[in-house]
Formats: sequence, structure tokens, C-alpha cells
Amino acid sequence: MSDEELAKDLGLLSALTIGIGTMVGAGIFVLPGVAASTAGPVVVVSFVVGGLIALVNALAVSELGTAMPKAGGGYYYVNRALGPLFGSIAGLGDWIGLAFASAFYSIGFGQYLATLVPLPEVLFLSEVQVGALVAGAVFVGVNYVGAKETGGVQTVIVTLLLGILTLFAVQGWLSFDLATLLSEGGAAPFGYGAILPGTALVFVSFLGYAKIATVAEELKNPGRNLPLAIVGSVVIVTVLYAILVSIMLGVVPWTDLSQSAPLTQATQVAFPGGYAGLAVTVVTLGALLATASSANASILASARINFAMGRDRIVSDWLNEIHPSYATPYRSILVTGAVIVVFIAALGTDIEVLAKAASVLHLVVYALMNVALVVFRETDPEYDPAFRVPLYPLTPALGFVLSLGLLAFVGQTELLLSGAFVLVAVLWYALYARKETTHQGLLGQYVLDRGDDLPPSVVSAAATVAPDGSGGDDTPTTMVALSNPRTERALMTLGAALAGRDGGRVLATHVIQVPDQTSLEAAAAQRDRISRTSEGLLEDARADADRLGVPVETRTVLSHQGLAEVFDLARQHDVDRLVMGHGGTRLAGGRVEGRLDELTHDLPCDVLVLDDGAFDPSEVLVPTAGGHSSDLSAEVARALQETVGANVSVLHVADDAEEGHAFLDKWAADHDLADAELLVETGDVEAAIGAAAASRSLVLVGATERGLLSRIVRGSLQLSVLDDLDSNVLLAERPRKRTLRERLFA
Repeated sequence: MSDEELAKDLGLLSALTIGIGTMVGAGIFVLPGVAASTAGPVVVVSFVVGGLIALVNALAVSELGTAMPKAGGGYYYVNRALGPLFGSIAGLGDWIGLAFASAFYSIGFGQYLATLVPLPEVLFLSEVQVGALVAGAVFVGVNYVGAKETGGVQTVIVTLLLGILTLFAVQGWLSFDLATLLSEGGAAPFGYGAILPGTALVFVSFLGYAKIATVAEELKNPGRNLPLAIVGSVVIVTVLYAILVSIMLGVVPWTDLSQSAPLTQATQVAFPGGYAGLAVTVVTLGALLATASSANASILASARINFAMGRDRIVSDWLNEIHPSYATPYRSILVTGAVIVVFIAALGTDIEVLAKAASVLHLVVYALMNVALVVFRETDPEYDPAFRVPLYPLTPALGFVLSLGLLAFVGQTELLLSGAFVLVAVLWYALYARKETTHQGLLGQYVLDRGDDLPPSVVSAAATVAPDGSGGDDTPTTMVALSNPRTERALMTLGAALAGRDGGRVLATHVIQVPDQTSLEAAAAQRDRISRTSEGLLEDARADADRLGVPVETRTVLSHQGLAEVFDLARQHDVDRLVMGHGGTRLAGGRVEGRLDELTHDLPCDVLVLDDGAFDPSEVLVPTAGGHSSDLSAEVARALQETVGANVSVLHVADDAEEGHAFLDKWAADHDLADAELLVETGDVEAAIGAAAASRSLVLVGATERGLLSRIVRGSLQLSVLDDLDSNVLLAERPRKRTLRERLFA
């Protein structure tokens, strides 16, 4: 069974609906009554303060997300910057925080469901908890069936929800009475000091924006859409909360506002008698949609977090097994669902505990994300976000202080409960993850690299928590990009030979490219046919890998991109080399990438491109004039010597035979090919290569060093002959940093 990856198929609207849909849920339909009983009418300010804290953190999330649009969001950033210890805290904390939040949203669903239909009490479970358990099972089932279906449901829910809330706001404003708002003790009957405790309670209403970052790896144009979606969703929701809560408290006195269904109560008062029943029914249905939306998006995000942690070996990749029909990480979703059920059953009678526990864990993650941003800025020269927070470093420092500062206003029970989960995360890292993961965070590496300049206690602490590196992530990986059965065996044979030589593994991938005119959702409807085609191809790959004696993993990706998606996969899996077919391109062009990509991108790793035909490495010719990629040609030739017994000949065409022999003798010695047959020719390069290749089965040539304009104007004479050879041709290119001038004119 092949695993599957996440392709980019979410637009700005989908990202906004994930954020808004998660936030506009129980936050507005359940919490106003509970929060008002804690703070009084000034709770409106509590919602605004919560929105401002969320906005500061949203700026940091936006920068990190545009720099690293990866599945996992906050976990991914913290893990990369601060290392796997803090990554474990962030990942498990975010995951459990989402489970708390999903249980809270499900309880909200149960509260409104109980106003529509009679529900039974079962054993120790109240009618609300029974409704919440049914709802939770449905939400888990929707996510089990497929994330793309979840995104479609989310968009519909949010659209209907905003329409319902707009109708309430208009009619509620007509019934608004300032005297009602200020009755029973004025604006702040408990004093203005109640604002921050109220904020700590309602902050769970603002968790949705960071969830957008957990699906950033699937977002189109993340540099633009991610900050727009994150910041936009926070601003929209904060304004919406302030308006709606003010209207509710201006229609129903805060002392009388229902703690289970406040919006239904306010609707009943605001609408005229003849329409009240219909309005209440519509608003109740809206509440059900809203709480469903929040729970739905939270479960979706939790699966992405487990996906990212499994990729880094923080948790077992067993969680990320992809369902053969639905293409979802079904085990992760089911485990999350089980945790949600436990929380509903054990804590469902006190929604304040669920809300505050979710807030605490997320605030810890937000604080760590702000620290991660500073670490990236200060230690990683390759860190290049498309969006940068204003007023750095004040903004991330403020986000850190506000996030941790709000914890002082959360109850002791919630702090202890959440602290226990953080402790579990630390123990999990010490007992399991530290032995499995090999990734060292930027901060830890920075400290260890400067051991002589930093206090010994700091260096010792960094060394103590550093990963052991025994998890297998450092196993050399050769990725083989497959496209059709005709070339599968040739590519797998080459990939297996290279992997076998250095004791590595093969990662066989199949990118199924969908035309831009066809949505991935529509293509996914044909997943049975697609799965059969892909499974057959990858099954052959697994059989060939077994025959050749190398371990193999397989991946299938459905994407609008072709070669770009292959390169993205190579970067994502940190592979050592990539083997692929030429896909109809002319190898005589001299480089792996197309002309535009060559100007704007660097290759993710060593790349080998094989032309069509059977792979026969028995007689290998390596033409060389030196150069960066000729080093890779030599490595591959040497690997073929050692693994399949290839006879290697090295050809150098020179103007002077004596100088040619001197060059080639030194080059062969430097590259451990002194035992190869060394050929020196003078005269025409094309003719020499053609003559030498006539008796060889494979020509292995390094990519040209010439710039794009030089090749267009002057041609690549030494490579154009490749089109006319009867032998197989293997083009080898080793990535390196080149300036734009070198890319054009070298």
C-alpha cells in the first residue's frame, strides 16, 4: 500500500473559511452567557482584548507560514527552530488542545441540539453529553471520509452561518437598549479587573486562525494568501464578536442571559412574536452549523499535526497510514476522535474547564512560535519569508509576553491539567522521540556550534536534550520519480544500484498530474481508477526493489504540478539524490530543469535524468571536461562499478593530447576512477563522443556549466550529439548556488 502526500489545492476562500469556521462556533453561540456571568457587560472588551492578542500572534504565524508552508503549522515552526523537545511540547500540546476545543465545540452542539429534540440520559451522561458524543462521531466520520470533502462542507457552513448572524444583528440592533446593557451594576459590576479573566475564558474563540497554518502546505500561493487569511480571519471575527455580544447584552440583561443557548434566547426577545419561532429555529440551526464547523476544522487540523510529527518521528508514523480509498490519515483521525470522546464524557459537565484548557495549551504554543520566529531571524541565513512582521523584534516579544501573561488569569484546575499534558510531552520526548528523531533545532545547533563562547551550563543543557540520531532519518535516500510502467524497471534498477552502494533506501514516488482546468476534487472522484493505476506501478516498483535487495517506501501524489511537485517532494523528504525519466524533454539541453526554472530555482538535491529505453549499465562512457556536475557523474559511475560490475570508460576531448592525458589522469585519480579505461581524443567534441559511445551501452554526462543565454546563442555543441546516440543517456546535475549573471552568461 502506498502512502500519499498533500498537494496544493486550497485557495484563499477555503483558508478563510477554515479560520472563520473554527472561530465563529461555540465562541459566539455558547460562551457569551458563561463569560458575562464572570465579567458582566464589560465582557465585550474581553472579546476585543482576546482578538488583539490573537492578532499579534497572527502576525508571527503569518511570517512563519510564508517562510515554511508546511503541514503541521505551529508544531513545524517550533520543531525546526527550537528542536524536538520543544517540538514535542508544541505538537502534543496543540493536538491535545485541539481535542479539548473539539470536545468543547461538541458540547455546544449538544446544548443547542437539546433545545430542538429530546435527548435521553445514558448512564452518567447528561442529555447534552449524549448529543455531543453523537455529534463528535459524525465530525470524525466526515474527516475520515476525506479532507477535501471537509473543506467543501466548511465553505457552505460558514456562508450560511454569516448570513444567519447578519439577520440576527440587524434585528437585534433594532431591539437594542443601552439601559438593558448597563443594568444590574453598570458596565463593570465586578470591576474592570474582570476583563482579563474574561479574556482567558473566551480566548478559545480565537483558536481558528492558527489552524490555517496547519494546512499551509496545501495552500495555493501561500506567500500572499496565508497572511491575508490569517490576519483577515482574526479581524473579521473580532469585529463580529464585539457587535454580536453587545447586541445580545443590549437585548437580554447579562444576569438573565442563558449559559447554554444565549443566542437563541436573545433571538426570541429581539424578533416580533409572529416571527420569533421561525427565527429561533433558524438561529438554533445556525448554532448547530457553527459548532459543527468549529469541531470539523479542529479535527482536520489535528490530523495535519500528527502527519507532521510522524514525518519527523516525534510520534510513530503508524498514525499516518493513508486510507486506500479515502486518502486520509484515518488512524490519526480515529485516535483524535477517541480522545475527544473521553473529554466529552469526563469533562462535559463543565464547559469552562474544556474552554480554558484548550486556551492554555494553545497559548503555550503561540508563545513558543514567537520565540521560534526570533530564532529563525537570528540564526538561519536561508530564512526568507514572503511576509515579515512589522516592528521586529517588538512584535514577537509582545506576542510572547501577552500569551504567557494571559495564563495568570486562567483557573488553577486548567493550569494543572494543561501542565500535566506538557509534562507528558517532555516525558514522551525523553523516553521515545529522542531516540527516534535525528533533527536538531536551529537553536540547539547554534549553541553547540559556539560551545567555547557560551556558558558551560547552557552548552550542557543543549547537549542533554539533543536527539540521539538513531531513528533512521539519516539513512541515505534515493528518490525515484515514476511516471509510466515502460520506464519503471530501468529507473528502479538505477535507483536501487545507487541506494545499495551506500546502504540506503529507495523512495518510489508517483505524481499524478491533473490539468489546471480540472479541480483536484473532481479528479479525486476518480480515485478508484487512479489508485488502481498508481498501485500497479508502485507494486512493480516494490517488487523490483525486493529483487534488488534494497528497502523501499512508496508515495502517490495528486497535484496540478508535475516536475515542480517532484522537486517539492525531494525537498520535503530531504533526499540525497533524485532519479527520474526525461519526460519528453531534450537531454541535449544540458540541464535538468526548464529554462525559466533554471533562472529562478536551485535543484533540491543531486538529480539524475535517464532517457527512455532499457537500463543497461554494462558498458558506461563518462565524457568529462571537469566541472561541478562531473563530480556526480564520477560518483554514479563508481557506484555502478561496485554494484553491477559496470565497465567504465572516461573520455576527455582536448586541444592538445599531452595536456589532455595529464588532465584526465589527475581527474580519474581524484575521483577514484584510475582503474577505468581512460580515453583522450582531440578534434571535434561531438564526433569523439559519438565514436566512443558506439560501443557503449550507457553515456553518463554531467550537466553543462554554460549559462542560458550562452547556450541559446552559441549552443551546447558537446551535448547536442546526445540526441543521435543509440546508447542510453544519463544526465547528472549537482545543485549549487549560482548568481543570476552566472545563470545567464556563464
